[in-house]
Amino acid sequence: MSAEKELISKCLQLIENKLGWGPVNEWHNEMFEELSQMIEKETKVLLSSTTLKRVFGRVKYKNDPSISTLNTFAQFLEFKNWREFKEKNQTKTVQKSKKTWPRQHAIVITSAAALTLVFISLFSLIRVDQTGPSVEELSAIQFSSQPVTTGMPNSVVFEFDLAGIESDDIKIQQYWDESKTIEIKPGQTQATGIYWRPGYFRSKLLIDGQIVREHDLYIKSDGWLGTIGYEPVSKYLYEPDIMNEGLCLNEQALDEIRQRDEPITSTFHYVEEFPGLSGDNFQLDATISNVYNEKWAVCQYTAIYILGSKSAIIIPFAIKGCASDISVMLSDNYMSGKENDHSMLGTDFNEPRDISISVLNQKVAVSIDQERVYENQYSKALGDFAGIRVVFEGAGRVHQINIKNAKGTSVFEDSF
Repeated sequence: MSAEKELISKCLQLIENKLGWGPVNEWHNEMFEELSQMIEKETKVLLSSTTLKRVFGRVKYKNDPSISTLNTFAQFLEFKNWREFKEKNQTKTVQKSKKTWPRQHAIVITSAAALTLVFISLFSLIRVDQTGPSVEELSAIQFSSQPVTTGMPNSVVFEFDLAGIESDDIKIQQYWDESKTIEIKPGQTQATGIYWRPGYFRSKLLIDGQIVREHDLYIKSDGWLGTIGYEPVSKYLYEPDIMNEGLCLNEQALDEIRQRDEPITSTFHYVEEFPGLSGDNFQLDATISNVYNEKWAVCQYTAIYILGSKSAIIIPFAIKGCASDISVMLSDNYMSGKENDHSMLGTDFNEPRDISISVLNQKVAVSIDQERVYENQYSKALGDFAGIRVVFEGAGRVHQINIKNAKGTSVFEDSF
């Protein structure tokens, strides 16, 4: 194993030790989702659960993690970046080696290293002066995008003007997953990318690793959309296949889930425009039940996602015995179930439960069957209300849903 691979392996082991969740080969899908949220809370960088599965070896992937992923891991372990992690974890080896060198060799090597650093610094300064884009060139860059259709999956056309920019490292990052990038060639003015699920995304244009332009991209669901979370691409189910005495998977899809030996989630998405509705002032009422809770789905893990134009809220539920595994995310306020008692969000969905989530001036209240069970707040605004997701480990049913604005007026209602 190369020195770099050994350091990556050590880094992953340190993360595993920090979490204390047991061997990574025993982690289930929700644990990778929770790790993704924890990393975002501590580093302000969101690595998708799919990226984490690849890096930790749960999904086959031949490439090494990107430097941006390694930087994020290092920051999660309280290092400044990957370079500092390497320096701190290589120090002991270097010090042991110095003890065996003759004094003359040490002097020669130290002098050579110092001269090398001087030449590298001078060369870097010259290179930046000669090839780095000027402030004027950067300010002239144009970057926009447009979906080509409605529904999922959806391709997006990116358009950009990079006149005067000389770089062999230009990319478009489609959303938070840094592996989802599009390489841009010299002279190129258009590029396309595919989005596999609806949502409100932040697309970025990067030059030499630096973000120079970014904008919001709204990928709508075109009504209700169901997905089964296969990797790497989910299975899509459209309204005729999910309208079954409420919002529920059809029998064929339910049989697929019942026959699985490994956990999988099913999700109902509704990502459309809600004109004038704030993500920081609304009330969502829904009636939910569970339709599969056997084998790996015994915890009845269920979560409601509120998507905003700037951030999101995730309210999870499970049977009380599994409350340790559920974590709450209220925009910038993340609370791990390992560090907080979330048993008040414990309930079983064997019978339909009335769930209410109200947000008033960034203060959140959650009720189950008309009993208030949870209150908290956050600081970073969600922005405009952009959509909802209802996620089940296994499968569930949404009997009805109603969303009201701050005045109590219904802006969206569906009883299927």
